[in-house]
Amino acid sequence: MKAYLIEKYGDQSAVRAAEMPEPEPGADDVLVKIHAASVNPLDFKIRDGDFKMILPYRLPLVLGNDFAGEVVRVGSAVTGFAVGDEVYARPDKDRIGTFAELIAVHQDDLAPKPATLTMAEAASLPLVALTSWQALVERAQVRPGQKVLIHAGSGGVGTIALQLARQLGAHVATTASAANAALVKELGADIVVDYRTQDFEEVLDGYDVVLDTLGGETLEKSLRVLKPGGKVISVAGPPDADFARELGANPVLRQVMNALSFKTRRQAKRQGVTYSFLFMKAGGDQLRALTRLIDAGEIRPVVDRVFPFDQTREAMEYAEKGRAKAGKVVIAMA
Repeated sequence: MKAYLIEKYGDQSAVRAAEMPEPEPGADDVLVKIHAASVNPLDFKIRDGDFKMILPYRLPLVLGNDFAGEVVRVGSAVTGFAVGDEVYARPDKDRIGTFAELIAVHQDDLAPKPATLTMAEAASLPLVALTSWQALVERAQVRPGQKVLIHAGSGGVGTIALQLARQLGAHVATTASAANAALVKELGADIVVDYRTQDFEEVLDGYDVVLDTLGGETLEKSLRVLKPGGKVISVAGPPDADFARELGANPVLRQVMNALSFKTRRQAKRQGVTYSFLFMKAGGDQLRALTRLIDAGEIRPVVDRVFPFDQTREAMEYAEKGRAKAGKVVIAMA
């Protein structure tokens, strides 16, 4: 099968097309013909080797972290899927590789594709939708009336998190450019802070939850817009010891991650708030819950551009350089 992979860590020049053996599904696996996959910042971080300490992949490595497609074979222990089913998923972190024609996925990580979406639309969702769910529902436990700040509302995570926060009954603020203000308001933002002309720290105060997708100075300022007892959940900040425990990391790696996040956790403690790092996990059951919202019209994908499979490198470059106006960049195999 054709796939896009890296044989060594590096920049975009390390990504190349190659022929790979077709995956052989295990008893609990579903073999899927991929119709579309989407590009995520995680792809660049893995390609660059940013996560090689915590995700020690064997090279060569096929890139890609979510997809939509059609079942072509099922393992002997699979009960919920059959050949011909249309499905979508974010594979487990140890089994990525969606920039390819085929992938084998554990049945627990898979869900039926939303009936109302095209393959390209469905492929844009798994990673960002699961990130939003795990941040706002699972970890923050957002309740009606709470104040939630979602950074980069026109980005991949932001466009879905805004809609989910609205469904949870939150009062939602976001940062975005003036050009995208109308879009993010339509998606659920009550307040839009133009990050080019305004400092959100000077505009916002007393928030219960911040979903940080940017890290750095944005994360530091986010700690200060929370009310006492508030939570910052970051997908871009330093990893912490809780994440190391989730990984099953050894004591040395736990200490390293604890040290990486020490400054941020100390700042949070001084503010009377909490900080946690989120590395989203695969989850078919959570995708099913999201699918119900999608098919009910409560959450919709935002797709900026669709590239053909033979332009996967160009699609990655387009996304990495920030050329997308809003939402996700998708790669269509057919």
